Amino acid sequence: MTAVHKDNVTSEHFVVCALYKFVALPDFEAIRQPLLNVMEENEVRGTLLLAAEGINGTVSAKREGIDNLLAWLDAQPNLDNIVTKESYDDECPFYRTKVKLKKEIVTMGVEGIDPREVVGTYVKPADWNALISDPEVILIDTRNDYEIEIGTFQNAVDPRTKTFREFPAWAKENLDPEKHKKVAMFCTGGIRCEKSTAYMKEQGFDEVFHLEGGILKYLEEVPKEETMWEGECFVFDNRVAVNHDLQKGSYDQCHACRMPITEDEKLKPEYMEGVSCHHCHDSLTEEQRARFAERQKQIELAQARGEGHIGNEAQEVLRKRKEAKKAQKEAQRQQ
Repeated sequence: MTAVHKDNVTSEHFVVCALYKFVALPDFEAIRQPLLNVMEENEVRGTLLLAAEGINGTVSAKREGIDNLLAWLDAQPNLDNIVTKESYDDECPFYRTKVKLKKEIVTMGVEGIDPREVVGTYVKPADWNALISDPEVILIDTRNDYEIEIGTFQNAVDPRTKTFREFPAWAKENLDPEKHKKVAMFCTGGIRCEKSTAYMKEQGFDEVFHLEGGILKYLEEVPKEETMWEGECFVFDNRVAVNHDLQKGSYDQCHACRMPITEDEKLKPEYMEGVSCHHCHDSLTEEQRARFAERQKQIELAQARGEGHIGNEAQEVLRKRKEAKKAQKEAQRQQ
């Protein structure tokens, strides 16, 4: 997999498109199948989430496929003008095509938080450096600890949360509207901040700001020589992380626990490809180890046969294999 700079993109490259919109979708269940059909017809892979509060997800396809999907969404009631961020690669970073129905498109676990009613002040990437350089501003990274570990903004506070559900409790314990007059927040693509800033406003914080379009939009628009970003940005696809050029970064991923790992960390004794790494080694059961080892074995066997092990291509391989066996048995019966 080789990342492609936006200036060198051709029609043969894959567009990786992150998108979301908070909007009332009372009939979101009815949208699922038509949306899935459009994605499959245009060879779009990735996962989109639908809920009564809107749509969220990241998908990838050739330029025409993404354009067709976005055009279809734009023609649906309430789904026009969706917020999108794009990067590019020479391979598709997803294996499957999914549309999932959810209670929330980003889960914080607090009832009644509605970014359509109240939300923080959006700050353009071009204006972000000036805001977070203000000594009166407390800068908070709303992402999970494993994401923050590989990259964040200078002087950002790390809440050390394992999931976004933990953020409200952390905020109640560590932030005070009387003490923290200006609060700036950021996340990968902007969606978590829609809810976290809405929550903060409802808790009595007056001046609450968030990075419009998230880290991905900042990396896209702010020149490297002006950046206040340090490290790489974790992404939820097979690239694992991207650098300031939005190209695949230096991290791989443990395929047992999904945590980002470096090449040096693969040298640790706890690492076994597809089975464990130093993050999860001590927490796995013997049953899990055996299952992961078998999965890795099947992946290697599929690779040896020149087949994909997971995803749409693998399903097609299995379907054709079953049809061939069925045809062979039918031919033997007729002999």
